[in-house]
Amino acid sequence: MARITLPLPENILFRTRLTVQIGDINYGNHLANDAVLRLCHEARIRWLAEHGFSELDAGGSGLIMADTAIQYTAQAHHGDGLEIEIGTADIGRSGFALLYHIHRPGDGQTIAKVQTGMVCFDYSQQKVGTIPPALRNIL
Repeated sequence: MARITLPLPENILFRTRLTVQIGDINYGNHLANDAVLRLCHEARIRWLAEHGFSELDAGGSGLIMADTAIQYTAQAHHGDGLEIEIGTADIGRSGFALLYHIHRPGDGQTIAKVQTGMVCFDYSQQKVGTIPPALRNIL
């Protein structure tokens, strides 16, 4: 079985803290896999908002997620305080990758490493666009 290995973000653009909620827990009594993506989404929304952006208008373009990869490394449980750090990789003409490091500051344990491929997207025309200068500046 081949396992994916994701890098940690080298240059941290943003960090935020979140708490594992009861709705984030699965039948195994730990952080559910779908909740990991929701936590990343929340962190991404907070990062964009810090710059006055949203996923519908990130400096003049919308954003759409093209792909994702998650490497799980430890469990998190209800009530755990987590920190999510965001960095970038592979910045191109129309898209970029966001790298997320989800860890528990209390013991330094990495919970997951995540990568999302983000593409600039014109929702009104339903087509891929280029990264606007304002967005490129924060990447």
